[in-house]
Amino acid sequence: MSYDFYAYLDRMKYIKRWQLMRSEREENIMEHSQSVSLLAHALAVIRNKLFGGSVDVGKTVLLALYHETGEVMTGDLPTPIKYYNRELQNAYKSLEKTACEKMISMLPDEIKEEISPYVLADEQSEEYKIVKAADRLSAYIKCLEELRSGNGEFSKAKKSIEEDLRARNLPEVEYFFEKFIPSFSLTLDELGGF
Repeated sequence: MSYDFYAYLDRMKYIKRWQLMRSEREENIMEHSQSVSLLAHALAVIRNKLFGGSVDVGKTVLLALYHETGEVMTGDLPTPIKYYNRELQNAYKSLEKTACEKMISMLPDEIKEEISPYVLADEQSEEYKIVKAADRLSAYIKCLEELRSGNGEFSKAKKSIEEDLRARNLPEVEYFFEKFIPSFSLTLDELGGF
């Protein structure tokens, strides 16, 4: 018997983000998931090493890696639509959960319990909260990239995402903003290196 789970995940590369906005460079949910995984790893390490946290770094990274799993079935619903009102938000959340459950059903029984906790995440966990912050941080960095390319269409998104990130009051996010975000506005020649 053949299982479709990983073939579906491989299709993440076809699902575009930022569909309602003109982008200088298109982004898909596969590359976004990799970005969120890197950022979640950084935030988890920063929390543990600098702010006395005790989050499970590996769990955080795996939650980030699988955080868009449902979108291989639902597509990426633009944020203004997804959060238009509570009713629509709840309906979409239910749809995403159903899609994730369907995805889990595409795994052999022998490994389902090892993967399902990352696909169907505990949204109350500290690890999940870090992933959500990393998700927003990835979107913020995308805004910086677009603005650096002269695309002013992302200026309002940048502002609202930064406000959201700052309102989370996460010291690891503030640290990342102070120590790492300035480099995202540099050219290759301005970055340190050889």
